[in-house]
Amino acid sequence: MNSPIRVATPADIDTIFDIRTSVRENHLSHEQLAEMGITPDAIQLAMQQAPCVWVAEVQGVAVGFAMADIDDGCVFAAFIRPEFEGRGLGRKLMEQAEALLFQHHRQIWLETAQASRASGFYQRLGWVVVEQLADGDIRMEKHRQ
Repeated sequence: MNSPIRVATPADIDTIFDIRTSVRENHLSHEQLAEMGITPDAIQLAMQQAPCVWVAEVQGVAVGFAMADIDDGCVFAAFIRPEFEGRGLGRKLMEQAEALLFQHHRQIWLETAQASRASGFYQRLGWVVVEQLADGDIRMEKHRQ
């Protein structure tokens, strides 16, 4: 299976939103994302500031993405289309996000739902739960080795 990971471009923004709204867990609509300030313009601005969004492709089609916030030192997003889960794409995307963040920070973080499959996935990648947050979410951290 040919599964390259590449830096996303503005041409990928619509696909990134399609991927984000296709997931089963932590599903948000385009409208809900916009209410949170997550808009195509916001993603394009982040891309212009740094190569902080990556896309996973299968046979030339984008099926997942990850995004890092360099200033905050966090993994902002990591999502795979449900039909492409379990192929190692999430792990490859996280490697890219972590590598970028560790260039700027000794400790990086993310937040996710404690009861989610994502929580177990991140723990298998070496992330550690450090705080219980409101609404069943957790803060996880990882330290540069």
